[in-house]
Amino acid sequence: MCRSEVAQLCKQIELEFDAMQRGMAGMAQGTASHSFIRARMTRVGACQSKLARHIGNTAANHIIGDLYAKTMEQGSAYDATS
Repeated sequence: MCRSEVAQLCKQIELEFDAMQRGMAGMAQGTASHSFIRARMTRVGACQSKLARHIGNTAANHIIGDLYAKTMEQGSAYDATS
């Protein structure tokens, strides 16, 4: 397993979730289209598949869930302060 590739995939997944969150809330609320969000989720899926090849499906699923929850919690905290 190449740790740097796993870390890079996790970072890319986090960035995709962050973009999706910003598209759904904050300043851009109401302007995100379904195609924008679908594209982000497709990219997450591709990264998840690559991640699973390195660490297995179960571990990849846990990482995806954790990153999603972390991103959405950060978005909720941001929304509360806006």
